[in-house]
Amino acid sequence: MHSNFTGRFRYSKILLKQLVKTDFRLRYQGSVLGYLWSLLKPLFLFAILYVVFVKIIKVEYGVPHSGPYLLLGVVLWNFFAELTGSSVTSVVSRGDIIRKLNFPKYVIVLSTALSSLINLTLNLLAAIFFLLIDGGRPSISWLVSPILILELFIFSLGIGFFLSSVFVKLRDIGHVWDVILQGLFYATPILFPLSYAPLWLQKIIILNPVAQVVQDLRSIVISDKTINITDVYKGEHSTFVRLIPVTIVLLVTLSAAAFFRRSSKSFAENI
Repeated sequence: MHSNFTGRFRYSKILLKQLVKTDFRLRYQGSVLGYLWSLLKPLFLFAILYVVFVKIIKVEYGVPHSGPYLLLGVVLWNFFAELTGSSVTSVVSRGDIIRKLNFPKYVIVLSTALSSLINLTLNLLAAIFFLLIDGGRPSISWLVSPILILELFIFSLGIGFFLSSVFVKLRDIGHVWDVILQGLFYATPILFPLSYAPLWLQKIIILNPVAQVVQDLRSIVISDKTINITDVYKGEHSTFVRLIPVTIVLLVTLSAAAFFRRSSKSFAENI
């Protein structure tokens, strides 16, 4: 029994590694700049947004290093959108493997998620580089960053499990999620500071795990003047409220993983 479990785990680990490599290679196959696009795409987007919102519209973020502040938000949002968006078709696109091999199907979605995590790592390094150029300095608080990134990764993975399962039977979910992503983008303080919203709306927005992670990371890495969940709920059981986004992450991920596990039994028949 133990040897079967160990062998299955080792096989899943090898398959996961190969799928991650394949996903990352296929993204830039045939392109001249190759892996550099993983850095250039968010930087080009940041350059456009920086000119429009900082130089032309002159949005006041109320913090030093407004450029890196904006870039960090864009990088984190792109990670969430990329991971969830690419997860939608991940199972269906691997239909040939699913029909031929018997393996834990979660490996497929996890490989897509890890590929996106590699991109995030590269983009975060670029964001830190620009912050240092802009005069920012590392601090001990940066050590908390991996915990927040893990929170965002788990939340995105949970949504990916759900979307990939539904897409097997309902292909419209891809278009529905694109529309939802557009709405979430403007409901998350990426382009505009959270202070632009009235307090009652801030209390709703900041409970979104994506918004909470973005603001907390900005507060830790860029400036402690960034409004985070503790500032919004100051004096109103802020310690308890801080647990709400984490609870949402756990509930979404656990329920999505259970749904994925049940649905995976019929993947081969429905793809």
